[in-house]
Amino acid sequence: MEIVMAFVIGILFMTATYLMLSKSLLRIIVGTGLLSHGAHLLILTMGGLKRGAAPILGGNAESYTDPLPQALILTAIVISFGVTAFFLVLAYRAYKELGTDNVEEMRGTEKND
Repeated sequence: MEIVMAFVIGILFMTATYLMLSKSLLRIIVGTGLLSHGAHLLILTMGGLKRGAAPILGGNAESYTDPLPQALILTAIVISFGVTAFFLVLAYRAYKELGTDNVEEMRGTEKND
């Protein structure tokens, strides 16, 4: 299962890098979202994928799952949601002011003024 997850994480990172290198603000925002999802899956995979074990260590537990990766991922999801919402508002405001979402046209060089 870890091999499949490694391929999925690689595809997510590859797609995110491609989207973040584009000139459209919306593609950049989607790329950052995909990058954060890839990082979440990477943390989950590195924490170990176990089935049937509770994330609790009790006195009689034979096997358990480490709850720290799940807690880190939940925190990272909330932070990435806030950052994505901020990026979307920022991109919307920039589009309303400048009339474009192309990063090259937003640059403000002499030929675009």
